[in-house]
Amino acid sequence: MTPTFAGFASVSRVREERIAEAAARQHGVVTHRQLREAGFTSAAIGRRLRAGRLRVLHRGVYLAVPFPLPHTAEMAAVLACGPGAVLSHVSAAALWGLHAASIGPVDVTVVGNRGDRPGIRAHRVDRLAQGDRTVREGVPITTPGRTLVDLAGVLATRELEQAVAHAERAGLLERETLRTSMARRGGHRGTRALRALLGAPGGPALTRSAAEAKLLALVREAGLPAPECNVSVGRYEIDFLWRAAGLAVEVDGFRYHGSRLHFESDRRKDADLVAAGLTVVRLSWRQVTQEAMATAVRLGQALAHSGQYR
Repeated sequence: MTPTFAGFASVSRVREERIAEAAARQHGVVTHRQLREAGFTSAAIGRRLRAGRLRVLHRGVYLAVPFPLPHTAEMAAVLACGPGAVLSHVSAAALWGLHAASIGPVDVTVVGNRGDRPGIRAHRVDRLAQGDRTVREGVPITTPGRTLVDLAGVLATRELEQAVAHAERAGLLERETLRTSMARRGGHRGTRALRALLGAPGGPALTRSAAEAKLLALVREAGLPAPECNVSVGRYEIDFLWRAAGLAVEVDGFRYHGSRLHFESDRRKDADLVAAGLTVVRLSWRQVTQEAMATAVRLGQALAHSGQYR
């Protein structure tokens, strides 16, 4: 029996729906294999490319929607690297919200010796444990623990500490989970840096500025008790808090310039914190960097005066 026009239309509609569903799941991306499995011939795929209905992102990977979506590049890179590939390193950290997104190639971990592709930074491993892979926003990705282990090999110490602290504050992982990921990586060069961070007094701390990072380093070098960093007290967020001592420290960074409005806001905050029973100390960039020893002594005396630390 010769197929009717309605029959052809029905088959075509099914093909279109299958590809639309795949694109919806994959941030607007489809693969050559998916197109063929949906019933599109090579000639049909070619016509769509010429008409602009498909756009090549990588070999065998196409954009099937008019414009890229927020995670199109990441999804396309993972699909281009084949089964088992996962987003990793800085690209994974950005998707987890642990690090700023980088401009340039997308980081993908691949098992085996697959070839490089433009726009993709491939990290080759012999195997990737099931416990180190997951899915976020529909994108295959390394777990937060594995992501941090990978980051430890490419980030500076402060950036790594911020990533670990962000992960802990966001509830993405627990220390034991991170240690398990570290153990699976064995002698990876980043595990030493992570062990040092986890062994620091108070553990990884979340700082928001260079001034805060310098003061935290000063506190550690002076052997002072570890503070809570960027912690909420009432409606305020405090840079450093020694809760038992009732001591709050606010740090004005190098770029800080006090307007009248800012000055009054800070003084209102200080007054409210004092009313809540806290002693408030404000430190400038110069005090933290050029008067480091005097600043450490001042903090030590304030902590000792509270009677909680001797």
